Amino acid sequence: MKINHQNYHTIWLHPDDRRIVQIIDQRYIPFQLSIRDLKTCEDAFWAIREMVVRGAPLIGVTGAYGIYLAAVSFHDQKSFKSDLQKAAEYLKTARPTAVNLANVIDEMMQSLKGINNLEELQKAALAKAEEFKQKEIDYCRKIGEFGARLIREIAEKKKGEPVNILTHCNAGWLACIDWGTATAPIYVAQEMGIPLHVWVDETRPRNQGARLTAFELGQQGIPHTVIPDNTGGHLMQHGKVDLCLVGSDRTTYTGDVANKIGTYLKALAAYDNGVPFYAALPSTTFDWSMTDGVKEIPIEEREAEEVKMMEGVIDGEIKKVLIMPEESPVVNYGFDVTPARLVTGIITERGICQANKESILKLFPERLNTLALK
Repeated sequence: MKINHQNYHTIWLHPDDRRIVQIIDQRYIPFQLSIRDLKTCEDAFWAIREMVVRGAPLIGVTGAYGIYLAAVSFHDQKSFKSDLQKAAEYLKTARPTAVNLANVIDEMMQSLKGINNLEELQKAALAKAEEFKQKEIDYCRKIGEFGARLIREIAEKKKGEPVNILTHCNAGWLACIDWGTATAPIYVAQEMGIPLHVWVDETRPRNQGARLTAFELGQQGIPHTVIPDNTGGHLMQHGKVDLCLVGSDRTTYTGDVANKIGTYLKALAAYDNGVPFYAALPSTTFDWSMTDGVKEIPIEEREAEEVKMMEGVIDGEIKKVLIMPEESPVVNYGFDVTPARLVTGIITERGICQANKESILKLFPERLNTLALK
């Protein structure tokens, strides 16, 4: 996708130094474009933990590059295998809710398991990280193609009127590598010439909707309106939302969807008003070990400062201001879980399925053997 008419991915290998990985520092968007270098495994951990990169697919790919950065830092032929395992376990603790991180690192470590030469390991780690990156791009484009069919069906019924889509948080290309998950159908529908308008939840406390999704849509020339988080239900009551599209940080194979805090409330409002509610996610976001998302998915609790402080531009500089009594206690859950019964469907790279075990496994039949072993 584009920033100021120039194509970007969210993560890439430094063109002049293959031992450096570069990322867009998302903490500064939309106010400035800042490119940051990752030189070590610890840098990758920090970028994930501090939300310099964020979004389940991008977190996973950053973890893969973190394994590569760990590998290129090793010099001891005797200990590199045990050191790499330590790096993998360390990276997986950066953030708990997005399952892509653990999924990608585990798969990567499995692929590197039989390599006994350090130089070969380094080459293989880079190749695997690049493979994961391309896979996420391809998955997101496919999600866009399948999801755009839903938008086209609504557009045909509206006979030329714009399709109004509500989304929450940022599940766009900035949360992935390119295209995004929840935004991919929107971008593909734009390519198809379908009239669109997007309601963008601000997504407190980090304001990923107001800052990131609105920025993306503006750069792509898609009409949109930023709304306070609590406005969605009102819009649905008055027939101003045709479709809800959200992403996911972890989805059980029974259809429960963990996403940014506030998603559950949007799903309740959509259910009450008969508005279709879809989660868009690649297969790397499924958790094939969990059946009850509400009880089993770990929910990240973040720092109180994110709620107490608001960030913006003052006199041309990015600054934070206190917006509440400093002594008041805060709880800051990063995610909530939308039960499968409230999810109309799940859009994946293999197609659209219902939010239940039978329908999900029909799209991913190879997982049947895995589940049978449990």
